[in-house]
Amino acid sequence: MSEKTPETIIEKIAKYSAGLEAVSRKRRRDFHKYPETAWLEMRTSAIIAETLTELGYEVLTGRQVCLEEARMGVPEKTVLEKHAEMVLEQGVPGEYLTEEMRQGFTGVIGILRCGEGPVVALRFDIDALGLIEEKTEKHRPFAEGFSSENYGMMHACGHDAHGAMGLGIAQVLMEIKDQLHGTVKLIFQPGEEGARGARGIVAHGHLDDVDYFVGTHIAPTKGPDDGDITPGTWGSLATSKYDAHFYGQAAHAGGFPENGKSAVVAAANAVLNLTAISRHSGGSSRVNVGMIQGGTGRNVVPDHAVIQFEVRGETTEINRFMDEEARRICMGAAHMLGCRCEMILQGGSESQHSDEDFLEWIAGVVERDLPRLRVSSCKNAKNWGSEDISLMMNRVQEHGGKAVYMRSMTSMASAQHTVGFDFDEKVLVDGIETFSVIVWELMRDSHAAAH
Repeated sequence: MSEKTPETIIEKIAKYSAGLEAVSRKRRRDFHKYPETAWLEMRTSAIIAETLTELGYEVLTGRQVCLEEARMGVPEKTVLEKHAEMVLEQGVPGEYLTEEMRQGFTGVIGILRCGEGPVVALRFDIDALGLIEEKTEKHRPFAEGFSSENYGMMHACGHDAHGAMGLGIAQVLMEIKDQLHGTVKLIFQPGEEGARGARGIVAHGHLDDVDYFVGTHIAPTKGPDDGDITPGTWGSLATSKYDAHFYGQAAHAGGFPENGKSAVVAAANAVLNLTAISRHSGGSSRVNVGMIQGGTGRNVVPDHAVIQFEVRGETTEINRFMDEEARRICMGAAHMLGCRCEMILQGGSESQHSDEDFLEWIAGVVERDLPRLRVSSCKNAKNWGSEDISLMMNRVQEHGGKAVYMRSMTSMASAQHTVGFDFDEKVLVDGIETFSVIVWELMRDSHAAAH
């Protein structure tokens, strides 16, 4: 009778990943049911911290994750306090909901130290969007009882999937930790929507010693993403997102209008002139004013108005041009009307690119170790929109490390950022297995290198 061939590490990873299908689906649906927008990811962070702690990871939370002065767009104290009280009623592990989390210091980093070797960082964003989820029987989350319980918040981009993937990967890596050489950092990032969260993590120094950085986003199977995995992406637009407050002088609009300085007129001038910023010869650019608000009544010269707008650029340099022009226009519009303008940066990111040699290496790993998954015919697809993962990638690349931003393809019920969004949960196990194999191949030897 022949002896049974011992399982390879790849086979063990496949078995462990498949065994996490049910718990990963449960985690995803729990995150989906209780979505939390930027800096409010208190329940989500507490659950992640609890899980990583129980697995045996070194866990960083609160101010250990994000540098306070680098955070952007943090809600007011009253909003934070109200949300904290709400999540206590939703089954949050109380001992892990720290006072710092309640102050908006959300996000978690899990660290697994396995001796000498490369430092590998994986990033999973965990925040939701400000949408009101569809409540019809044709929408699976509603029909199956896991649609949003938090009104005005919804996981409509797939970050619930990313969080569940990250916890599954944490379990698999702990199972094979004796086969790893080096350090793994699992970064569960708050505030990706609006490009608000990565800056604080980068400013804290968490990427400064990273040799290899890998992130992913679930995406629909279409266009260049014709496989299960697209190993690299490039070209997400750099962006700056502002609230511009205009302050004038109130006055009676009929009796003494000459005593007033209209903040609304100043804001309106800024809106019109922002759309007239010159295009740049170096590449694509964008500008959009998404909100204007001001005044108290038709017979009062308004003393306050605010606009929310963003600029974007194909490169960091083009966005810098758009940013500087936007600031000049807002300040000039205020000055022209005798008003004052205060501009608050609420979010921002840079342009990004995946390292060609690293993404080709990952494509080879998937083709060799994960034959059930197909690599897209376009291995390095152009990104859409903007993504503050760029700040992490750029910091790693600046000191000679390698970084990629992958896509994990899945069928979707409707487009991302829509109220009927949902996806095929098969992608959870696919993502867990893919990340785990990549980490093992990078760390299987203390001298391992991806290029």
